[in-house]
Amino acid sequence: MENFPTYLPVVAAAIGPDRAGRWLMHRRPAGKHHGGLWEFPGGKVEPGEGLREALVREIAEESGLSLAAEAMSEAGFAADPGPTGENGRPILLLLFHCPQWRGEAASLEGGEWAWFAPDAIADLPKPPLDARLHAQFFDQMPDR
Repeated sequence: MENFPTYLPVVAAAIGPDRAGRWLMHRRPAGKHHGGLWEFPGGKVEPGEGLREALVREIAEESGLSLAAEAMSEAGFAADPGPTGENGRPILLLLFHCPQWRGEAASLEGGEWAWFAPDAIADLPKPPLDARLHAQFFDQMPDR
Protein backbone atom coordinates (compact mmCIF):
# COMPACT_ATOMS: atom_id res chain seq x y z
CA MET A 1 0.00 0.00 0.00
CA GLU A 2 1.32 3.45 -0.92
CA ASN A 3 2.09 5.90 1.88
CA PHE A 4 0.13 9.18 1.71
CA PRO A 5 1.85 11.73 3.95
CA THR A 6 0.10 14.61 5.65
CA TYR A 7 1.72 17.75 4.30
CA LEU A 8 2.54 20.77 6.44
CA PRO A 9 0.92 23.77 4.68
CA VAL A 10 3.19 26.82 4.45
CA VAL A 11 2.16 30.05 2.71
CA ALA A 12 4.54 32.39 0.90
CA ALA A 13 4.18 35.87 -0.60
CA ALA A 14 5.42 37.19 -3.92
CA ILE A 15 5.22 40.84 -2.84
CA GLY A 16 5.53 43.22 -5.74
CA PRO A 17 6.27 44.63 -8.07
CA ASP A 18 7.22 47.97 -6.59
CA ARG A 19 7.47 51.09 -8.78
CA ALA A 20 10.90 49.96 -9.96
CA GLY A 21 9.63 46.49 -10.96
CA ARG A 22 11.30 44.76 -8.00
CA TRP A 23 10.05 42.04 -5.65
CA LEU A 24 10.56 41.69 -1.90
CA MET A 25 12.61 38.73 -0.70
CA HIS A 26 13.64 37.60 2.78
CA ARG A 27 17.00 36.13 3.74
CA ARG A 28 16.61 33.46 6.41
CA PRO A 29 18.53 34.09 9.64
CA ALA A 30 21.74 32.15 10.24
CA GLY A 31 21.18 29.19 12.53
CA LYS A 32 17.72 28.38 11.13
CA HIS A 33 16.91 25.66 8.60
CA HIS A 34 18.10 27.01 5.22
CA GLY A 35 19.84 29.86 7.08
CA GLY A 36 21.38 32.48 4.79
CA LEU A 37 19.20 31.53 1.81
CA TRP A 38 16.69 33.90 0.20
CA GLU A 39 13.00 33.01 0.17
CA PHE A 40 9.56 34.24 -0.63
CA PRO A 41 8.50 35.35 2.88
CA GLY A 42 5.71 33.61 4.76
CA GLY A 43 5.18 30.83 7.25
CA LYS A 44 3.05 28.04 8.65
CA VAL A 45 -0.72 27.98 8.57
CA GLU A 46 -2.10 27.59 12.10
CA PRO A 47 -4.99 25.16 12.78
CA GLY A 48 -8.32 26.75 11.85
CA GLU A 49 -6.65 29.59 9.93
CA GLY A 50 -7.33 30.42 6.30
CA LEU A 51 -4.44 30.62 3.82
CA ARG A 52 -4.71 34.36 3.17
CA GLU A 53 -5.29 35.06 6.85
CA ALA A 54 -2.13 33.11 7.72
CA LEU A 55 -0.09 34.99 5.12
CA VAL A 56 -1.29 38.40 6.34
CA ARG A 57 -0.41 37.40 9.93
CA GLU A 58 2.99 35.94 9.09
CA ILE A 59 4.11 38.93 6.98
CA ALA A 60 2.96 41.39 9.66
CA GLU A 61 4.85 39.44 12.36
CA GLU A 62 8.04 39.11 10.30
CA SER A 63 8.23 42.48 8.56
CA GLY A 64 5.53 44.85 9.81
CA LEU A 65 4.02 45.06 6.31
CA SER A 66 0.24 45.03 5.96
CA LEU A 67 -0.89 42.93 3.00
CA ALA A 68 -4.21 43.44 1.23
CA ALA A 69 -5.73 39.94 1.42
CA GLU A 70 -8.48 40.79 -1.08
CA ALA A 71 -5.86 41.61 -3.74
CA MET A 72 -3.94 38.33 -3.36
CA SER A 73 -4.09 35.66 -6.05
CA GLU A 74 -2.87 32.08 -6.10
CA ALA A 75 0.43 31.91 -7.96
CA GLY A 76 1.77 28.37 -7.61
CA PHE A 77 2.80 25.61 -5.27
CA ALA A 78 5.67 23.24 -4.65
CA ALA A 79 5.88 20.18 -2.41
CA ASP A 80 8.72 18.31 -0.77
CA PRO A 81 9.05 14.72 -1.96
CA GLY A 82 9.72 13.44 1.55
CA PRO A 83 9.68 14.23 5.26
CA THR A 84 11.65 17.44 5.82
CA GLY A 85 9.35 19.79 7.70
CA GLU A 86 8.06 19.98 11.24
CA ASN A 87 7.73 16.55 12.88
CA GLY A 88 9.16 14.92 9.77
CA ARG A 89 6.22 16.06 7.62
CA PRO A 90 6.80 17.10 4.03
CA ILE A 91 6.10 20.76 3.24
CA LEU A 92 3.49 22.03 0.79
CA LEU A 93 4.52 25.61 -0.07
CA LEU A 94 1.66 27.72 -1.46
CA LEU A 95 2.66 30.95 -3.22
CA PHE A 96 0.37 33.98 -3.44
CA HIS A 97 0.99 37.07 -5.55
CA CYS A 98 0.56 40.08 -3.23
CA PRO A 99 0.46 43.23 -5.37
CA GLN A 100 -0.84 45.56 -2.63
CA TRP A 101 0.78 46.32 0.73
CA ARG A 102 1.33 49.16 3.17
CA GLY A 103 4.46 50.01 5.11
CA GLU A 104 8.19 49.39 4.82
CA ALA A 105 9.70 45.99 5.54
CA ALA A 106 11.64 45.78 8.81
CA SER A 107 13.45 42.77 10.25
CA LEU A 108 11.19 41.98 13.22
CA GLU A 109 12.15 38.30 13.60
CA GLY A 110 15.65 38.24 12.14
CA GLY A 111 16.99 37.89 8.67
CA GLU A 112 17.28 40.52 5.98
CA TRP A 113 14.77 42.09 3.60
CA ALA A 114 15.60 43.43 0.14
CA TRP A 115 13.96 44.29 -3.17
CA PHE A 116 15.24 42.55 -6.33
CA ALA A 117 14.49 42.48 -10.04
CA PRO A 118 13.27 39.06 -11.23
CA ASP A 119 16.58 38.31 -12.98
CA ALA A 120 18.50 39.08 -9.79
CA ILE A 121 16.19 36.77 -7.81
CA ALA A 122 17.09 33.97 -10.22
CA ASP A 123 20.72 34.29 -9.09
CA LEU A 124 20.01 34.34 -5.34
CA PRO A 125 20.73 31.17 -3.36
CA LYS A 126 17.29 29.80 -2.40
CA PRO A 127 15.83 26.74 -0.68
CA PRO A 128 14.73 24.11 -3.25
CA LEU A 129 11.00 24.83 -3.00
CA ASP A 130 11.52 28.58 -3.39
CA ALA A 131 13.73 27.96 -6.42
CA ARG A 132 10.94 25.92 -8.02
CA LEU A 133 8.34 28.58 -7.17
CA HIS A 134 10.57 31.31 -8.60
CA ALA A 135 10.76 29.47 -11.91
CA GLN A 136 6.99 28.84 -11.97
CA PHE A 137 6.01 32.37 -11.02
CA PHE A 138 8.36 34.49 -13.12
CA ASP A 139 8.16 32.22 -16.19
CA GLN A 140 4.41 32.87 -16.33
CA MET A 141 4.78 36.68 -16.13
CA PRO A 142 3.57 38.26 -19.40
CA ASP A 143 6.60 40.57 -19.87
CA ARG A 144 9.19 37.80 -19.69
